[in-house]
Amino acid sequence: MRILLTNDDGIFAPGLEVLERIAARFSDDIWICAPAEEQSGAGHSLTLSRPVRLRQHDARRFSVSGTPTDSVMMALREVMPGAPDLILSGVNRGANLGDDVTYSGTVSAAIEGALAGIRSIALSQVYEKEGMGDTVPFAAADAWGAKVIEPLLGVPFAPRTLVNVNFPPLAADEVKGIRVVRQGFHDYARGSVVEGTDPRGYRYFWFGLHGIEHTPGHATDLEAIQDGYVSVTPLQLDLTHDASLAAMAERFA
Repeated sequence: MRILLTNDDGIFAPGLEVLERIAARFSDDIWICAPAEEQSGAGHSLTLSRPVRLRQHDARRFSVSGTPTDSVMMALREVMPGAPDLILSGVNRGANLGDDVTYSGTVSAAIEGALAGIRSIALSQVYEKEGMGDTVPFAAADAWGAKVIEPLLGVPFAPRTLVNVNFPPLAADEVKGIRVVRQGFHDYARGSVVEGTDPRGYRYFWFGLHGIEHTPGHATDLEAIQDGYVSVTPLQLDLTHDASLAAMAERFA
């Protein structure tokens, strides 16, 4: 099995090392093509206003001066000798839960794989404390990654779908298990914007996405993580709101 690894934290991110160990459980035909620098929050963006540069680090390891989407496109079109059987994106440093998937470069790399018809899985490690940087513990992802991926290899993925996986911020032996759940919903109305002043005296603003849980019960990724479970969520690329089609069409009849 040929596997492509990518991420949005960059080619030197510790989570990518974790992902390599996970992937090695399934194959020795592993290729890596990831952004040269961190691209968190890049979403499903393409680099169109400047050239994208490709750097080779060793026989099967490449970095791209662009976004996670650029990385997958370059891997499929320029780097790999043939299409991979599986694309794994991550392990992201931080959660990709609820509406966060729309911002996520990690999830968007898997979206690009899904658009190419390749089985694609995004993996993220949730952590509790802000400002942890590269000290974020990946113990849960390291121990549970293969346990999540192996069953998914035997499940048919519908066209234009992918799977989003999040690991709770717990020690490996404290994780309670795996839940297959819906995508949750965050309320960002009270999200933070931090204002500061740079050394030259100019104001700047730094966005912080601190959502409020709005999904009661235990049916979504938000509650699964809160309850100490790995969350597994199938996502689809068709964003059409089918229930609105008929009513909206009547307005234009």
